[in-house]
Amino acid sequence: MLFFWLFLLFAAAVTAAVCLAGGGVALGIVSFVLAFALAHVMYLAVFRLLSRKTDLSRPGEQQSPAARMACAATGEFLCFYAGLRPHISGTEKLPEAERFVFVCNHRSMFDPLMVMSCLAKWNIAFISKPSNLQIPLVGGIARAAGFLAIDRENDRKALRTILTAADYLKRGLCSIGIYPEGTRSHTNAMLPFHKGSFKVAQRANVPLVIACVRGTETLKNGFLLHPHDVYLDILECLPAAQVKAMSTAELAEHSRALMQDCLDREEGKA
Repeated sequence: MLFFWLFLLFAAAVTAAVCLAGGGVALGIVSFVLAFALAHVMYLAVFRLLSRKTDLSRPGEQQSPAARMACAATGEFLCFYAGLRPHISGTEKLPEAERFVFVCNHRSMFDPLMVMSCLAKWNIAFISKPSNLQIPLVGGIARAAGFLAIDRENDRKALRTILTAADYLKRGLCSIGIYPEGTRSHTNAMLPFHKGSFKVAQRANVPLVIACVRGTETLKNGFLLHPHDVYLDILECLPAAQVKAMSTAELAEHSRALMQDCLDREEGKA
């Protein structure tokens, strides 16, 4: 965790300066906390500035390398703070030479953070709800990294997002991550899948990677004081030709069945 140690070093330097200037223990502690928090804000601000050349009003024109790096690093240190100990299996099934659509069950806000961190080399940008991409600093960085907002309440806008995502894939800009449930389930019981999620892979004529996440929904208080094992299993990679030959309903049913089987098997071992 390079950034974590850099943030600590910065906070320690500020605290030392305050103490040398005559500040007491209480002021030193306050200075450390504020400096540590400020380091995170500065980190995001720097990466947002580095990615400022990306025209956010014209998604898909380019992807900012700085924004992509920031997303991966942010995912890594947030998972670290949360005490996540990721266990990844099946990465050998991920395509190395072509873009793909990544689908997975969704249990907590840490799911995409873990993917961004642990699968950074595959350059996966997620389709997310609009509010996530409106967060100050973070939203701008995510959009510059290729993330797209989808309005599931407006079919016309949702189709526009699907077409843009397919264009990303066709031009090799990045791979696309989608949670077909549309929101977090928080439990082993998955929510109904949105069949339209699978149109992206069909329109772009790319493989479909099916994955399953476990453990992120049980994170409690304590974070670093209580490390927690979480799991991401890459279950299958359907070739583009097979994706094209199946209906979106069949793809949704097949993906859901694989994920549920994984969840049931692991629950039986517990």
